[in-house]
Amino acid sequence: NRMAERAGDVIKTLMKLGTMATITQSIDADTAELVASEFGHRIKRVTEADVEQVLVDQGDTDAAQLPRPPVVTVMGHVDHGKTSLLDALRKTDVAAGEAGGITQHIGAYQVILPHAVHGFDRVTFIDTPGHAAFTEMRARGAHVTDVVVLVVAADDGIMPQTIEAIRHAKAAQAPMIVAINKCDLPGANPARVRQDLLQHDVQVEEMGGDVLSVEISAKTRMGLDKLLDAILLQAEILELKSNPNRAAVGVVIEAKLEKGRGSVATVLVQKGTLKVGDIFVAGSEWGRVRALVDDRGRTVTAATPAQPVEVIGLTAAPQAGDDFTVVETEAKAREVSEFRQRKRRQQQVAASGRGSLEQMLANIKSGQAKELAVLIKGDVHGSVEAIKGALEKIIDAENEVRVRVLDAAVGAITESDVTLANASKAIIIGFNVRANPQARDMARRDGVDIRYYAIIYNVIDDIKLALSGMLAPTLREKFPGNAQILQVFNITKVGKVAGCKVVEGVVKRGAKVRLLRDNVVIHEGSLKTLKRMKDEVKEVSQGYECGMAFENYDNIEANDVIECFEMEEIARAI
Repeated sequence: NRMAERAGDVIKTLMKLGTMATITQSIDADTAELVASEFGHRIKRVTEADVEQVLVDQGDTDAAQLPRPPVVTVMGHVDHGKTSLLDALRKTDVAAGEAGGITQHIGAYQVILPHAVHGFDRVTFIDTPGHAAFTEMRARGAHVTDVVVLVVAADDGIMPQTIEAIRHAKAAQAPMIVAINKCDLPGANPARVRQDLLQHDVQVEEMGGDVLSVEISAKTRMGLDKLLDAILLQAEILELKSNPNRAAVGVVIEAKLEKGRGSVATVLVQKGTLKVGDIFVAGSEWGRVRALVDDRGRTVTAATPAQPVEVIGLTAAPQAGDDFTVVETEAKAREVSEFRQRKRRQQQVAASGRGSLEQMLANIKSGQAKELAVLIKGDVHGSVEAIKGALEKIIDAENEVRVRVLDAAVGAITESDVTLANASKAIIIGFNVRANPQARDMARRDGVDIRYYAIIYNVIDDIKLALSGMLAPTLREKFPGNAQILQVFNITKVGKVAGCKVVEGVVKRGAKVRLLRDNVVIHEGSLKTLKRMKDEVKEVSQGYECGMAFENYDNIEANDVIECFEMEEIARAI
């Protein structure tokens, strides 16, 4: 059709080139190019990814840029008054009395200031559902936050989740303000908090650093004005600007399915103005804006830069951190959506077939990767520190490759760890600890490599082999299955027998077993007996109940997990 040539002439030309094809048959691009050249046409080759060209941001002129409100994420340990602070800040909003106040589920809202401070009359707050979601956004390249407010309780100090929040804030590369909460309590010690922050490479101004710290009390509303002032001062330094007079571009904060409303996405507009009736692409989904609901539950007709709104009119729910772009026509939106869904399916197929460490080694070999990122989780602090120190010392003569320890902490492997490893393409080392079921499923889905060890030298040897690329055949543990102890029976002359249910895979009599309590290994040995009903059996499959007793060990309790493993030899390959 494009060439305006008859089908018979095209087939004749193909025959001359040695290709026998009917008019409905697909031919390869090179042949098509030759045929078109034969008829005297000019050819421009395009790739499948060219459908995304409609989303490419052309940039804005400086003249079109106007100041926009800052976007602030509040993070911190759960009991440190983060929610209280958010509630207290909401009360500073003069419009909070309208339309029944602010709806709780939106995840982002705007505080309107009684009078402009440093040129700003409003601030947008993001209430992250968890630090993991924060990192997932970074993993998808969505740098949403301008300023991070870290809430620390003055009477409690630095807690594990506070450390996690610091790590995620640094990963987002956003300026941080430390809000020292609960300063009205008798046991409050803000000086200790500032001192403890130094251990985590956060130097507040009082300690000679450049991180702002404000003493507040969400309960008595002490220091809230100072905190808002610090946020707006930081925003003024950042010179936040955006062009409101263009097609909207934003990011999905969260998305969900709601009864009666279908797929609803909370979107933070970053550039342009989003209007009702706009056609958009959000990640691999598309839609037309049927309605916009602001953070106070009111229906609005448009959303300006840094304004969070709920968008109704999606075909399906996108993922948190997906980009949101307004396009001209429905056809373009559909085309981009279909291409991205196809690409995502291909990536999922590819991820399921790759060995993460092997892939990383291939990257190192080809010169793409210079660092081997690892995340260490152990049962005790001493082991974790020892592994971290040993791995950081491994370095080659040319100093070309090295180990980068993203995080080293005590405890079981959680979803947060898997998310961080996925964002940084790292491998997770579990030393005498295991991943919880949710983290295991997430690792399987995202293709994150979790490796379990019980001997420190094996960790060092494995990483050395990985960095040098000399991967000889090695013994690796294979996990046929595990069982949960439902009840423990005391039988005369036999000792303690565990009444178990096989929850995953198969438990075999000849295999080695480990006893796990709260995801920590407390015993390793072999089974003395494996019975089904009254009969001794070779193996018991998933879903069935059985009786087990350990060889020379009887410190077993209900809810313990018995993990079955076999040693197998695997040839390593790069």
